Amino acid sequence: MSQQPAQKPQEKTLFARLMAFAPLAVFVALGALFAFGMFGQRVDRHASPLVGQPAPEAVLPALDGSTFDLAAYRGRPVILNVFASWCAPCRLEHPQLIQMSRDPRFVVIGLAYRDDPADTTAFLEELGNPFAAVAIDRQGAAAVRFGLTGVPETYVIDANGIVIRKFTGEITPRDAVELTRLAAGAGS
Repeated sequence: MSQQPAQKPQEKTLFARLMAFAPLAVFVALGALFAFGMFGQRVDRHASPLVGQPAPEAVLPALDGSTFDLAAYRGRPVILNVFASWCAPCRLEHPQLIQMSRDPRFVVIGLAYRDDPADTTAFLEELGNPFAAVAIDRQGAAAVRFGLTGVPETYVIDANGIVIRKFTGEITPRDAVELTRLAAGAGS
């Protein structure tokens, strides 16, 4: 009977050596994917297929009991802010909306998203009402037509009714300057 000599530890096969580095290779590959996700090409969170297109039709009940029709504002630039009384970032951006509403070159309109009108009224009474009109979108259908991804969102619509900018998230003082500049230049 012939016995094969036992394999010495130093004589590991190439496959065994490669397998020893497999966990490290997996870790490096996952790290590279993570780094690409963090620092690679980004999608603009303010991008919207509506930019360059006519604003969607929005005929809704208004907070004051009348009927709101966005088309009635054609001929004048509009900043349309989608907000809700239950939205914390909406509360934080509110001072910027009040400041922007003082500019006579455009009109600031509110779209109360999935909110009870009584709560919307209380919110505006507490913080001040920067809006020339407030449309009530209880079911969220109008916001969906605008492509809403969450509140707050703000749209700049030129005097011809064309969406020229979508802004997602809370408006900071710096953002307010940019949105004011865009809306003020959208009057022609």
